[in-house]
Amino acid sequence: MKILRIIILLFFFSAKLYSQNYDEAKIQPYTLPDPLLSESGKKITTVSDWEIVRRKEILYLFGNNVYGKMPKDYDSINFTLMHADYNAMGGKASLKQVRIDVWRKGKSVKINFILFTPSKARQPVPALILINNRGMDNIDPSRKTKSEFWPAEMIIDSGFAIAAFHVDDAAPDNKEHYQEGVMQLYPELISRVDGMKAVGSWAYAASRIMDYLETDQQIDSKKIGIVGHSRGGKAALWAGAQDQRFAYVFSNCSGNTGAALSRRMFGETVKRINTSFPYWFCDNYKKYNDSINLLPVDQHMLLALIAPRLVYVTSATQDLWADPKGSFLSLKNAEKVYALYWIRSGLGNDLPAADTPQISSPLGYHLRTGEHNLTLYDWTQFVKFIKNKL
Repeated sequence: MKILRIIILLFFFSAKLYSQNYDEAKIQPYTLPDPLLSESGKKITTVSDWEIVRRKEILYLFGNNVYGKMPKDYDSINFTLMHADYNAMGGKASLKQVRIDVWRKGKSVKINFILFTPSKARQPVPALILINNRGMDNIDPSRKTKSEFWPAEMIIDSGFAIAAFHVDDAAPDNKEHYQEGVMQLYPELISRVDGMKAVGSWAYAASRIMDYLETDQQIDSKKIGIVGHSRGGKAALWAGAQDQRFAYVFSNCSGNTGAALSRRMFGETVKRINTSFPYWFCDNYKKYNDSINLLPVDQHMLLALIAPRLVYVTSATQDLWADPKGSFLSLKNAEKVYALYWIRSGLGNDLPAADTPQISSPLGYHLRTGEHNLTLYDWTQFVKFIKNKL
């Protein structure tokens, strides 16, 4: 009987821990931190004050409390062309498979990535980089296997270059092995409560690929976008916030600690994500599992860090776990920072209907009919979004 009571108590504890809200009527009132109110209480009204004061404060707060501090130092970096095919895709593209070696204090890590560029381009082209958090077959360089998750042929036909790397090179997506990538270079971060973990490592790797693309004469280094889905979408936003070289940031179905507002407590919550994936974010983040309103930031402030560059957020109708409305509201609440640059978002006040992409706005958004996935429809809107701004 005693064992049965223990089992029942454990069941109810688990149900309480993992219960999720999918009812808008049950969302409790919340107040979002103001991205334009400095830590000293000063109202930010100019681009200068934003860039010199408030932007740095918000970056620090996210690094200290959520994603962990991302190191920027290394001793050397080297790019090695491992394989090339200048007649790929039936002659439409050139393929390069590149290995990046990053060295620090006598240690090195290898980050491999794939790059296709249009063969017939007469000038440097825009490029998109995918943070691939799914199987390697989704980014098959031989193109024997093709996937909507990375529709390389469609991107090439659009006149863009397309690149991808797998998250395991930067940090294996596993709580036992996440330290076996980039963090080997920065062992001092492992024991720090504000040290980056897996998501920060993926963002770090994206920036090292940007380092290479700046050297590739076929690529327009001022028109490079970072793309991520789900956990990769979280990393894409953090990479875009950290590294201002990314001109476009695309976050697909990124949900909690991606584009969605944490204070809404809708779908996945901070507590749930920290419990299920304790190796994604810094240890300090766990302090807010049961006190989200004490967190000094929310995700609209992460999107605001991308200003005045372009950001595009997506959701899916069957993906309530990732909170479509909360993701849209993040964009809306980032508008005031874009307004400092005299950039009007163009978004309406209400969540757009399904399959009505908002591509003319510098803060783009669409709600796709379907499930949690990265599809050809999503990529098509990403391309249209960039072309609308060229």
